[in-house]
Amino acid sequence: MPCPDSLPFGPEMTAMGRRARAAARVMASAGSAAKAEALTSLARALEEHEADLLAVNAGDVAAAAAAGLDAPRLNRLTLTPAIVRDMASACRQVAAMDDPVGVTESQWRRPNGLLVGRMRVPLGVVAMIYEARPNVTVDAAILCLKAGNAVILRGGSEALRSNLALAGLVAGALARAGLPADAAQLVPFTDHAAVTALCKLDDCVDLLIPRGGESLVRAVAGQAAMPVLKHYTGVCHAFVDAGADLDEALNIVFNAKTQRPGVCNALECLLVHEDAAADFLPRVGRRLGGAGVQFRACPRSLPLLGQGAVPQRPGDLGHEFHDLILAVRVVRDMDEALAHIDRYGSRHTEIICTRDHGRAMRFLREADASMVAVNASTRFNDGGQLGLGAEIGISTSKLHAYGPMGVRELTTTKFVVLGQGQVRE
Repeated sequence: MPCPDSLPFGPEMTAMGRRARAAARVMASAGSAAKAEALTSLARALEEHEADLLAVNAGDVAAAAAAGLDAPRLNRLTLTPAIVRDMASACRQVAAMDDPVGVTESQWRRPNGLLVGRMRVPLGVVAMIYEARPNVTVDAAILCLKAGNAVILRGGSEALRSNLALAGLVAGALARAGLPADAAQLVPFTDHAAVTALCKLDDCVDLLIPRGGESLVRAVAGQAAMPVLKHYTGVCHAFVDAGADLDEALNIVFNAKTQRPGVCNALECLLVHEDAAADFLPRVGRRLGGAGVQFRACPRSLPLLGQGAVPQRPGDLGHEFHDLILAVRVVRDMDEALAHIDRYGSRHTEIICTRDHGRAMRFLREADASMVAVNASTRFNDGGQLGLGAEIGISTSKLHAYGPMGVRELTTTKFVVLGQGQVRE
């Protein structure tokens, strides 16, 4: 493996990594009050500098539009007054959360008198590589800082000016709270070679989190010399069971597919028990079809969905559409639904609509995903919706976290042992 210093941008990235490592030592011992002060100070700065942030962001958006960036990514790139307010609110919400650092979560005494415990501690230095959304700069920073970590942020080139402005506010807030500004650094280089160098900084960076499309995640995971938390795709399913409340199920499916079809927790495939299909699918065709949804239908569902349905192709199953497109399949029973999810799911979000408690509990146990829900929309797989405050991303790998990553998930535990002179025999 090449030394980072021998790579393009290697010396610059190594210097950032070393500054982050030094800052992480300070953050690990920082008091809760200082961290809360930094985050509330950042909230005020975001509100005070809203006009400046929007003006800088407008420049990024205009340049990206001129370069031909597509509409969904332009939407993600754009800051609005509401988004700035949301960022400030997230700062205050995370500041008010309990500080997990230093908490001893469990303790037990050994026969020899040793008192053994598990204490929650920061991860150290977290690196975040992400695309488009400048608000991720703030979300990632506040979560990492609250958890006592340092963070290195590398956003997309299309958002560089917005990210630099936001990172400057974060650094200022840290300094005002007496904390090291190097605890939150933004990579100022847009060349992809800087990402390659960052991926080799395993002596400085403890965890790398890529947040973006599948191609970005796979590229980063393939280059990284340190552990990577992955979230490849969000292929989310809903299974409508026999005997389900069809009015409730229809509202859930409608919300899961249409509220924000371009996000990772949007519904991509609907599985319907054969006993419910004749009643339920025509209603799906009318309600969702009326909202512009196109259906990729299996042979049994095709005649039930109306004019918005086309025959399903093999590639439609297990596909993340990011659009008003929904794959639909009629299944014999829960066994077939769970087998389908096992084959085509991405371990993101799976839901069941049912009135049967036993089948609900079975689905919770056996559907393999970072969030499994009964009679609720897939759209709830989100850190804010689950009570974590902001989130740094949703992990679909099972180590070290599974699901939305909030403050607690950006820490780990170590064993702490209290003795009275014991020696091992």
